[in-house]
Amino acid sequence: MGRHFDSAPGLCEQPDPQTWGFALNHTMLRIKDPERSLDFYTRVLGMRLVRKLEFPAMEFTLYFLALIPEDEAGGVPVDEGERTAWTFGREAVLELTHNWGSENDPSVQYHSGNEPPQGFGHIAVAVPDVYAACQRFEDLGVAFVKRPDDGKMKGIAFIRDPDGYWIEIVEPARMGGL
Repeated sequence: MGRHFDSAPGLCEQPDPQTWGFALNHTMLRIKDPERSLDFYTRVLGMRLVRKLEFPAMEFTLYFLALIPEDEAGGVPVDEGERTAWTFGREAVLELTHNWGSENDPSVQYHSGNEPPQGFGHIAVAVPDVYAACQRFEDLGVAFVKRPDDGKMKGIAFIRDPDGYWIEIVEPARMGGL
């Protein structure tokens, strides 16, 4: 077996050793209303705001969120500089970017990437039980794109955030059968 765990055309078998320390850190989504989006990501999905960076001269704010288990929360640095470095050093961070004033501008609308022209598709969140999570989302009034038993792919759901971005909800133990 080569470097990869599956095969596909175009794979590089001899990566530059200078890439060995690289890690996928974050994905950025633009948001219209930070209060609405922060409520969704922290209350509905259980994320924590780990760092907020404001840029008044350029009129935007960045919100960095992550799913941090209770037993790891004590390891998040308190010092702002250390926490910023920690935020940019961990994997699986979601950056929400708010351009000031967009919440009051009816013409501002973001594209999910799932309608033409297609592009960006979704982020994914792993949950212990997809059916229990989806029942909770249903109870909270979350908008669904696909419920777990809809369509051909059972046990996978898609919900929408306040800006219309899709979030895939997966249960890792169920994914082995794909």
